Amino acid sequence: MTTKTYEITLDKFIYGGEAIGRLPAPDSRTVFVPYALPGEKVRIELSFEKRGFARAKLLEVLESSPERITPKCAHFYIPLSRETGEGLGVGAACRGCQYQHLSYESQLRVKEEIVKDQLTRIGKIENPPVNEIVPSPNIWHYRNQMDFQLGEGTASPNILQIEECHLPAPAMNDFWQELEFGENNLFRQISLRQDSAENLMLIFHSENPETPEMTLEDELSVVHVMGEEMIVMGGDDHIITMLHERPFKASATSFFQPNSAVAEEMIDHLLAALPLNEKTTLLELHSGIGSLSAFLAPKVERLVCVEKSPTACDDFSINLDEFENVELYQAQAMDVLKSLDFTPDILLTDPPASGLGRHTLDEILRLAPPLLAYVSRDPSTLARDAKKLLKGGYSLSDVTPFDIAPQTFQIDSVAIFEYQNLKA
Repeated sequence: MTTKTYEITLDKFIYGGEAIGRLPAPDSRTVFVPYALPGEKVRIELSFEKRGFARAKLLEVLESSPERITPKCAHFYIPLSRETGEGLGVGAACRGCQYQHLSYESQLRVKEEIVKDQLTRIGKIENPPVNEIVPSPNIWHYRNQMDFQLGEGTASPNILQIEECHLPAPAMNDFWQELEFGENNLFRQISLRQDSAENLMLIFHSENPETPEMTLEDELSVVHVMGEEMIVMGGDDHIITMLHERPFKASATSFFQPNSAVAEEMIDHLLAALPLNEKTTLLELHSGIGSLSAFLAPKVERLVCVEKSPTACDDFSINLDEFENVELYQAQAMDVLKSLDFTPDILLTDPPASGLGRHTLDEILRLAPPLLAYVSRDPSTLARDAKKLLKGGYSLSDVTPFDIAPQTFQIDSVAIFEYQNLKA
């Protein structure tokens, strides 16, 4: 059976790292194409179809963009080019990066435009107040955590065997290449973490309570994770990460930012953007291990924090033990909002990429704090939530994107909302 191909010209980037164009008339459906650039004429093959759109494999670049550059990594997908005669097969590509074929300056411009587009198209905000994106000081070897998928035994037709990666921090990057796994049926995913002193933690993720046998290095911490439960196989159950020279305990199941340098930039931005003083009452939702809370606590009279993860709460209690003006509730954000007997001066929320749930948004609108700071890990869910907040009486005064993950499509942002119908 012959697969039909199309030749199209691509229009723009969308969130997720793909470029979009339209199939030739009379079809004219929107089509999403990875590894391509706006303005390029390409040959594609459809890989997924719906009535209103399609996804495609990029087979060949017929006319390349002047912005296209040679990727640093050998595993980044390079389509067949009539201009150079070179290219990789789709199966040889790692999906961890989406923008290595763009200069870093162009990546920043694209991400800034995507935040504006998401707020305009999804949030229905005309001319959204988006500031210039804050770049990452390091665009390679910046990540202090990496996740790896393992195939059956040592190889799988669906798993690419990686020989190089330019995102992990140096010590971690040297270590992962030395890892060897025989056949196993116990786990399919591992994570590596590196702390500020370059100590390493190896984390096995599994639903199987049986612990894998392995030879351990003396200085390596190894943890077997099953949901929220941890079994320490060697070393410690946590690492110590530093932000602005302040240590933070981060257990194997606790989230912390993978790019410490940009996390520090976000902390500085919040401290400058929020009107904090000795009379401020601040409510923080999704507090995690307290990596923002520790810098806010000295600036306010009262800091009330909410976090649902038991392990993250344990870490938080240690990381902020010195502060007497801090309260921590281990609970769902929505449940705490329902039971509050005060309205905070400022509400800060740092939700997961999925954003704030509908019921949590309802409770925020009922509470109506004068100022809302929203730390976002996904501009599409930020835009969705912003639309509801604006309908509920808030205005969006400021959005600052942060490039937390160079070479990838991820974009973090800090958005500031002000309530316009203040209660008497």
